[in-house]
Amino acid sequence: MQTTKTRNDLWMDLGLMAFLIGLDVFARLLPHAPGFLPVAASGLFAARVLRIPALAIVVPVLAMILSDAFLPGEDWRIQAVGFAAIAIPAILGIATRRWNTLLPTIATVVVSSILFFLLSNGAVWTFSGMYPLDLSGLTQCYVAALPFLEKTMMGDLFWSGVLFGGFWAIQNGALLAGRAR
Repeated sequence: MQTTKTRNDLWMDLGLMAFLIGLDVFARLLPHAPGFLPVAASGLFAARVLRIPALAIVVPVLAMILSDAFLPGEDWRIQAVGFAAIAIPAILGIATRRWNTLLPTIATVVVSSILFFLLSNGAVWTFSGMYPLDLSGLTQCYVAALPFLEKTMMGDLFWSGVLFGGFWAIQNGALLAGRAR
């Protein structure tokens, strides 16, 4: 009996992972505002919901790898930093799993967005050759990227709201239906 439940739980986790990865890939391939994507939110959501939280790291990283196959290439070093940075929401989600109320979740999203901004743009400054490798160039790089920070943070907050809100609505659907009567 326990083996069947464990097997069913694993299949549910794999199904959720497939859904989230598909959502992320689809969103990256469709036209979108720069940075306004569900990838970070899906990593955080997976970390909070999956029965095996470590699998959450696979969600954003695999989504990026799969969608990058269809997108123009970047310097591999910038991509490597981007992959590491996009895993941060999943890692923070695992670390904050027991604090799954609204305020800790919002704080985790904001911290993740800022860390992604700092790491990804630090990689652009370091490896792209677009900016001088001095304090002035670093400042120019971060200032030029500020509009992306706003869109990334808004996208991360929006998609986190969609995923966590949708999950809450599914879990509480019967309760909500009973109140509507």
